[in-house]
Amino acid sequence: MPSREIKPRTLLKALLKAGFEIKRQRGSSHVFLERIQNSETRMTSISLHNKPLPFGTLRAILKQAGISEDELKELL
Repeated sequence: MPSREIKPRTLLKALLKAGFEIKRQRGSSHVFLERIQNSETRMTSISLHNKPLPFGTLRAILKQAGISEDELKELL
């Protein structure tokens, strides 16, 4: 896992780099992302706020996105 805390907007940029697209956004607080790769659809959502993401929330988002911790390090 990355050694520093990750803010939601930083994670959003990394997921967009990984091929995710913003499917919809609820106001300025929630973003819903989707990636279709090899006939497999991955969807996740991120709650945008200024505090760093809790460790468990970050792991859950990565699991939903199908991205490993090492891949995240490369994207950051």
